Amino acid sequence: MAAGEITLSIASTSGAQRCVLITGATGAIGGALAKAYANQHTHLVLHGRQQEALLALADTCREQGAQVTTASVNLTDEAALAQWLHALCAEHLPDIVIANAGKNTHPQVSGSLEPWDDVQALLDINLKTPIAMAQHLVPAMQARGSGQLVFISSLAGWHGLPSTPTYSASKAGIKAYGEGLRGLLAPHGIGVTVIMPGYVTSPMCNAMPGPKPFEWPPERAAKVIKRAIDANRARISFPFPLNFGTWWLAVLPAGVSQWLIKRLGFDHIDHSGGG
Repeated sequence: MAAGEITLSIASTSGAQRCVLITGATGAIGGALAKAYANQHTHLVLHGRQQEALLALADTCREQGAQVTTASVNLTDEAALAQWLHALCAEHLPDIVIANAGKNTHPQVSGSLEPWDDVQALLDINLKTPIAMAQHLVPAMQARGSGQLVFISSLAGWHGLPSTPTYSASKAGIKAYGEGLRGLLAPHGIGVTVIMPGYVTSPMCNAMPGPKPFEWPPERAAKVIKRAIDANRARISFPFPLNFGTWWLAVLPAGVSQWLIKRLGFDHIDHSGGG
């Protein structure tokens, strides 16, 4: 199979009541969301780069009654992404698109900037790819008169953290984009939901420096996210205690917020946890 080729795992979508596309499906939140949506009324389009994990997830979702299509196209390759989404729209335009694929990076030592190659790769997948997906999917959704886009931000989008400045910037950017897009697309019957999770147990979370208060298992996060999507919420942020605190960081004077961040230990670079 050529690199980036789409793997089709389903012959027909007849009888499926809705089509749900999830990128980053082999990640903790993506996998939990796939299982949460998997039932006999849903056709799942699962994207992931970890082939073995993707195929295992697809089998699990089929056991729950879902029809499943898998894909491993390089999302940061603009031509490959456009080709994949064009083919997808021609066959089964998704009703819900969850742009979940993402990554993190952080300074290697205190006071150093993040490696530039890492910065570019992070911005490509966290910010540029979800926007590019909207560019390709929205016209088809507008023509149909329905659809829902879901963007994964983070509580780090409320105020940038010294331990993960580029990640914070990407999550603030996709938050603002999703909020703006919601108003733009509402008259066309297209919903937009921005998700702002706190710490959710995953390899990426484990690699992040600093404390991780109120960490949730991915299954709990998926349940809350799905409920917000089903209700077409504009934005959902969790868990409450951490969200309340990080929201205040965006409201308070910047000098006060940065003092609090330092006192709470979120400016600390520590790689002992595997980062």
